[in-house]
Amino acid sequence: MQSQATSTILMIRPVRFGFNDQTADSNTFQDSEIAAQTKDVAQNDARQEFDDMVQQLRASGVEVLVYDDTDEPYTPDSIFPNNWVSFHASGKVVLYPMLAENRRAERRQEIIDDLAKTYHVSRVVDLTHFEQEGKFLEGTGSLVFDRMNRVAFACLSPRTDAAVLAEFAAQTGYRTVSFDAVDANGTPIYHTNVLMSIGDTFAIICLSAIPDPDERLMVRQELESLGKRVVDITMDQMAHFAGNVLQVKTNKGRKLLVMSTQAYKAFTKQQISLLNEYATPMHFDLHVIEGNGGGSARCMMAEVHLPLK
Repeated sequence: MQSQATSTILMIRPVRFGFNDQTADSNTFQDSEIAAQTKDVAQNDARQEFDDMVQQLRASGVEVLVYDDTDEPYTPDSIFPNNWVSFHASGKVVLYPMLAENRRAERRQEIIDDLAKTYHVSRVVDLTHFEQEGKFLEGTGSLVFDRMNRVAFACLSPRTDAAVLAEFAAQTGYRTVSFDAVDANGTPIYHTNVLMSIGDTFAIICLSAIPDPDERLMVRQELESLGKRVVDITMDQMAHFAGNVLQVKTNKGRKLLVMSTQAYKAFTKQQISLLNEYATPMHFDLHVIEGNGGGSARCMMAEVHLPLK
């Protein structure tokens, strides 16, 4: 059985990070007020938040593969590589269609070529042609994987299309569980990974974001049938990125649960105590990245599950 967590993470150091107007309509987690306050310093502050996170992850025994963004083309959200690519233990690399035109330029073949020097890449599954049809599936933003059981959870939204989801399943052999989810204002949640995270033996999820009671029960039962202890978070906790966390492991096999400081503070003491039974929470100040980008710690990490050559 494939492991759920990896000790190798790919991250992209920002060069021209900032508030992306092309994503704001569908991403209610972007904060225009913070963006306005930090407009002149967003890149420098985001770079500092990024570097601090990388340094602490490496010091803890996580292998972080860092690639610098490029000045051109302009890609303000390149700090979130998990939306354009996913790496699988089968050797497959999947490329995903993205809604915002200026995010499509984040896809960089030279990164995959560089990884292929060390890791076995058996096949590249390219789903980007769906962009021509106006259909999108934004990587492990749209998909939350139970890699151990080959199940992908997805809340449907303008960035998560059922047709692309079906093609992903056909190309990878994953079973998919789709549902609808909304925020406190009834707006569809743009990415599944802000409302849920799956670890090896636990799952964090905002069940109240799933308005249909039958779907809500179905999702919970699916998670429990996969052997996951469900940690239910509130809408307010979700709004503070408590669902946007990722289990990783160190080179010695120690389990970590990576999140932002905002997310950590949103959890109750009882929830943190429970999560400690499964993985050690590790948090970083990411408020500039969160406010401008509308994504948090999980979005910044693309897990490398490829087999070594």
